[in-house]
Amino acid sequence: QVQMVESGGGLVQPGGSLRLSCAASGRSFSRSAMGWFRQAPGKEREFVARTNWIGGLTYDTYCADSVKGRFSIFRDAQNTVSLRMNSLKPEDTAVYYCAATTASSYSATFATREYEYDYWGQGTQVTVSS
Repeated sequence: QVQMVESGGGLVQPGGSLRLSCAASGRSFSRSAMGWFRQAPGKEREFVARTNWIGGLTYDTYCADSVKGRFSIFRDAQNTVSLRMNSLKPEDTAVYYCAATTASSYSATFATREYEYDYWGQGTQVTVSS
């Protein structure tokens, strides 16, 4: 049984930083994608960032335009992904979800849509407020 466990959420002031972590267990995702989505109150869940295996020990990354330059995603281990969030804004307030897919692709836009993912975490709350 696959489990996805997020950690690292919390309350931070505007301009601050947080690091979210996600650990998957139950199967290997070393040759596929893991990513982060978020859902703000009253809004649909949206893509934030993902890492994708592209061969050997190499992973590429892709971030949504809304967080590009402020957020960075890292594949810390074959089944662990983290999201470094800098210069946080009130509009970044949301529940952040970790996700993993069993598929693989070399497409630049692969794993940027919810339906491409097979497994999801329960979510961790990030609140940006003074």
